[in-house]
Amino acid sequence: MNPTEFSLFDTAIGKCGIIWKDPDHAKGDQHVIGFQLPEATEQLTEARIVERWKANRARIIPMWIDDIIKRVKLHFKGKNQDFCDIKLDLDGIGSFAKQIYDTARAIPSGQTMSYGQLAEAAGHSGAARAVGLAMSKNPIPLIIPCHRVLAASSKPGGFSAHGGLATKIKMLDIEGATFGSPATIKSMRDLKRAATELGKKDPLLASILSHPIDFRLMPEDSIYETLVRAVVHQQLSPRAAETILGRVMTLSPDPKLPEPAMLLKIPDDQLRSAGLSRSKIKALKDIATHALNGTIPSSEEILMLNNNEIIKRLTSIYGVGRWTVEMMLIFNLGRIDVLPVDDYSLRSSIAKVYGMDGIPTPKQVERLGEIWRPYRTVASLYFWNLKDKTLNQ
Repeated sequence: MNPTEFSLFDTAIGKCGIIWKDPDHAKGDQHVIGFQLPEATEQLTEARIVERWKANRARIIPMWIDDIIKRVKLHFKGKNQDFCDIKLDLDGIGSFAKQIYDTARAIPSGQTMSYGQLAEAAGHSGAARAVGLAMSKNPIPLIIPCHRVLAASSKPGGFSAHGGLATKIKMLDIEGATFGSPATIKSMRDLKRAATELGKKDPLLASILSHPIDFRLMPEDSIYETLVRAVVHQQLSPRAAETILGRVMTLSPDPKLPEPAMLLKIPDDQLRSAGLSRSKIKALKDIATHALNGTIPSSEEILMLNNNEIIKRLTSIYGVGRWTVEMMLIFNLGRIDVLPVDDYSLRSSIAKVYGMDGIPTPKQVERLGEIWRPYRTVASLYFWNLKDKTLNQ
């Protein structure tokens, strides 16, 4: 009896397959030996599995395989999962490829590495070509994330799964990963061009995409200064916030916001006298601390970071929430694919356009917004622009 079994299951990118050997439960020997990304049809996906692994379709799915399947489904829905704990059977794979695969598994979701960087990280500097060959023969894609390995030029490079490069880009997009500088809106021409493409994706948006709109990127402060200003503005009128910021500036030797090291030295009572609450003082000093320890990227570094990585890093700071970072991504960096699902005004306009009985939940907006990728910022801007307008204006 062939101990190798497989199961097919639906995901957001199509029907996938997972292959394993019937384990010796007494030894706890539970290993995945293969993973199949979707082929053009379910029949082709199954045929590829049977041809490569000579596996039988499982009648009963073991609990440990069912757990992996659930995690894969979540991952392809955009809820990034870490698969590093899954035990793999790589019998028959050479020692070089095993080293490369082990090193590739350490690449976090949402991040990428070049063939050369992966070779160096695995202790084989200069073996970029051999790394590319090993990636092309990867028997367990996703779990061994060969899609996160790019060409030296920061271009996606090849991909042996069905759909080739398009599949690789889709997997990277789900993880929020980018190659090269992330796409941005730099001018009204960029916005209008993206709006045209957005209208093709969702014709229901035609009613709002026809409205005139104005979009300008905010002044290019450092990320540190942007966060300081954002925190001070929280729950205050613009005029009151700017008054407080002006007082804070007088506490610095120069007529500008105190640099991180200087801000940390200013006594709390002086910041209180400037009009800051204790909570905002704590937040500003945590921002300063994270600016000094490198958590807050420089203006140059942030240009190459994907949205998810920026959100993860900046929301680790006290007082900096996801919405604050999303506003910075849109209005300071011009990132083209941001959807602030917690924004009430955005959700209210979505309800208006789609004729909903009530305000959609953030999760409902997230699901609806999948069709707008990679122009979710553009959709957001036009929904915000709809405020106080009628649909037939």
